[in-house]
Amino acid sequence: MESRVAIIGIIVEEKSSVEALNQVLHEYGDYIIGRMGIPYPKKGIHIISIAVDAPQSMISALSGKIGKLPGISSKAAFSKTGL
Repeated sequence: MESRVAIIGIIVEEKSSVEALNQVLHEYGDYIIGRMGIPYPKKGIHIISIAVDAPQSMISALSGKIGKLPGISSKAAFSKTGL
């Protein structure tokens, strides 16, 4: 299956969901290239970006699982072609 590079943008508004988020990310750890988190206390949120290299279906599944967590939203942006 062809691998794609993507960025998953995550906004965390509910701190009680962070443990579940980390558990989901751990499940997909083999596909994660890197992670950057930025707290934004002014708005009471955390902004996280995850760089991944995986099949498109795997990336979509990961983003979907994250987006179903309470108080967390996510969106994936894919590279134009598989590399």
